[in-house]
Formats: sequence, C-alpha cells, structure tokens
Amino acid sequence: MRVVIQRVKSSQVEVAGVVVGKIGQGLNLLVGIANTDTEAELDWMARKCLDLRLFPGHETGTDRWEKSVQEIGGELLVVSQFTLYGDCRKGRRPSFSQSAAPEPAQQLYELFVEKLRQSGLRVETGQFGAMMQVSIENDGPVTLLLEREKGSI
Repeated sequence: MRVVIQRVKSSQVEVAGVVVGKIGQGLNLLVGIANTDTEAELDWMARKCLDLRLFPGHETGTDRWEKSVQEIGGELLVVSQFTLYGDCRKGRRPSFSQSAAPEPAQQLYELFVEKLRQSGLRVETGQFGAMMQVSIENDGPVTLLLEREKGSI
C-alpha cells in the first residue's frame, strides 16, 4: 500500500464538475492499493496517517511538528490513486501490474476509509474509479510518501 500524504489548508475533489468531497485543514491522502495488500497493511497505514505529527504546536512557540491530524481535529480527504503503482522503468508506457484489480482494490479502499472514520474525524472521499479533478492547497508544503508492503516490519 502506498499513500501520498499532504498537509493541506484545504482540498477538494470533483467528478464531472460536481464537488464530491471537500475539507478544510487536515490531510489529503492519495491511496494506492497493491495486488498483495491485506487488512494488516490497511491497519498500519490508517494508524500511521492518523498519528504522524505533521502539524505545528503553536502553543510551544515553535513551528516544530508536534501534533497529529487527530490532535488538531483536522479533516481527511481520501482519493484512490492506482497510478501510485505505475512502474516506469521499462519502455515509454507505465506498467500497472503491481496495482490491485479494481474490485478487490475498491473493497480495500473502502475498508481503509472506514478505519479512518473510526477516529471520529471528518473523512471525505473521491469517487473510486472515476476521472477526478483534485484541488489541493498545500500547507508548507508538506508531502510524504508512506509505503507498507505485505510482510514488512
């Protein structure tokens, strides 16, 4: 599983000109599901996204990242992104052989979203499998790539 995590001031996703998900301050998560992913990878990734200290603790007088999205009461926008598993090492067209097939990917994606919702934070989503336009107002900018492969420690 791969997630591009971005600290945002705001973010939204549109499908066919209609806003289907919109958040204020929080995290924009672009989510790629591998063909080997299981619920164990989802559990680890959800916990990591919720617990990472990516926000400043202004009450300490510093810009040091001291707070998680949970601690600031932030919001999450979760967008499926199978292209995170695009392999461009050979040829001129990416290979997506490591990406999960659409049906199992959608099931795992929806389970991941549910795990995030269990935090009590507001969680918005894109539309799985749709052509989406994602608008992101990066904060920082802070952008990280998180990866958890089956069987990794």
